[in-house]
This record gives sequence, C-alpha cells and structure tokens, in this order.
Amino acid sequence: MTTTSLNLTKKYRLRHYTEPVVFSLMLGASFFAVLTTLGIVLSVASESYRFFSAVPLQSFLFGTEWAPSSPIPSFGFVPLIVGTLLITIIALAVAAPIGILSAVYMAEYATPRARAFAKPLLELLAGIPTVVLGFFAALTVAPFIRAMGAQVGLTIASESALAAGLVMGMMIVPLISSLSDDVINAVPQAMRDGSYAMGATQSETIRKVVLPAAFPGIVSAFILAISRAIGETMIVVMAAGLAPNLSINPLAAVTTVTVQINAMLVGDQEFDSAKTLSAFALGLTLFVLTLILNVIALRVVRQYKEHYA
Repeated sequence: MTTTSLNLTKKYRLRHYTEPVVFSLMLGASFFAVLTTLGIVLSVASESYRFFSAVPLQSFLFGTEWAPSSPIPSFGFVPLIVGTLLITIIALAVAAPIGILSAVYMAEYATPRARAFAKPLLELLAGIPTVVLGFFAALTVAPFIRAMGAQVGLTIASESALAAGLVMGMMIVPLISSLSDDVINAVPQAMRDGSYAMGATQSETIRKVVLPAAFPGIVSAFILAISRAIGETMIVVMAAGLAPNLSINPLAAVTTVTVQINAMLVGDQEFDSAKTLSAFALGLTLFVLTLILNVIALRVVRQYKEHYA
C-alpha cells in the first residue's frame, strides 16, 4: 500500500477530529461577540433607566436647552443632536466629493506607479491622531475662517461648526476613498469591456456602469464615515467648543453628543446624580439613532441591488 493510500484511510482522516474543534472555536467567538454587544447595551440601558426615572423621556428628547450644571438643570437633547448633525453634514460635504473622486482616479485613471504613490499617501492621513487634527483646526483653520469672514463682513465665532466640520471631513476622506477604491476595483472588468464594446467612452462607463455597480459598497463606506464622524470628540472640543447652542448656523459655536458624554464623565463622578447618568442616556439615544440610520441605509442598498439586478 502506497503512502497516498495510507493517507486516505480512516486512521489518517484528521478532519474528523479537527473540524469539530474549529467549529467550536468559531461558534465560541461568535457567541462571545454577541454576549459582549448584549452586555454593553444592557449596561447602558440599565443606567439610562435610572436617568429616565428622574427626568421625563419627552423632556429629554424634545427639550431645547441643555444645562445640566445650572441650579435648575435641564436635559434637552435637541441642541446636541442638531450640533452633531450639523458638523457631520459639513464633514460629508467635504469628504464625499474628495473621497469619491480620488477613488475613481486611483481605480480608473491612475497609472500603477501613480497609484502606488498616491494611495499610501492618502491613507497616511488616516493615521494622524485626532488630537493633532484638533490642534490644526483650532490654530490654523478656525483663525483662517474668522479672517476670511471679517473680510466680507461676517461675524464668526472663535469656535465654529464650520471649522470642526472641515477638519473632520479631512479625517474621513481616507475612509471613504480607500473603501470606495476597493469596491470600484471589485467591479468585474467584463462590465467595462461590454460598455466599451457598445461604444461608450471611459467617463460614460464610469458614470453609467462602474459607479452604479459599486453603489452598495460606496453606501457602506458612507455609513462607516458617518459613524466615524458622529463618534469624534477631540476635533469638536478644540474647534467647535462646548456650548450647547441650538443653531444651524455653521459659523456659530455648537457641541455634539459625544463631547457632552465626555464632559459628564470627566473627573470624580458619583453615579447617582442625573447629571452623570445623563451620559448613559445620551449614549443609548445615539446608539438607537445610529442603528436606525444603518437600517435605513441597508434597506436602500437592498432595494438598489434588486433594481440594478
């Protein structure tokens, strides 16, 4: 009997022993991930329940004033979510066109040599610490915006949503660009060749074939970028400030949900006051809003896939 035939006998079929072990490890890892997520949600929800036992839910969700340290504290969520959305929209307005156009260039137009140089250089921006970007926003971007505004007669706050949004957009450009580049490169070359065979130009092929085919992945990149922007703290603290102003003016000072969570939990805090417990309520509300946003985006992607198919 040859060595090959010996390896095929039942004695040497190690997969009967290794596969159950590997399956158990994967099942345990998945179960641990689910338990971790469930534990985080339950811990935040339990502390949020204590907060809502002292503060009515509707006054929290629809209140227009956030002043937890005042003699008569108020916990209105509206100024915080408005500031969060305002800065996020500004960041996306900066990052979306730059990220998509750079991804299209690297995937469709750049030579291999240019791509090998440009892609790592762009992704290097993702490795810059956010505190450094916060310094850049506070020392360079914000004064520049104030100077430009003064020249046209605009009054701009020393800390503004515009300054924070611009720098935050710079921060998420590599995320959108890198993920979109990978998705565009994953579009089969046969689709491009078919478009060229029908007489389409390269730009028409990109607009009408490549980008529609890559649209679900691009949407996923946008979702990750939005989540990254919503969760950012240091840039907002240094560039937009801590003032919970209810304003949609990008030239005014605003604050975000994550900044206030950080502010509520800084220092020695006793977890029996509404002020401290409000951080958990903010975290739970932000978690629910992000979950709703992801569900809506996934439904849009699913419908688009069915339409495109």
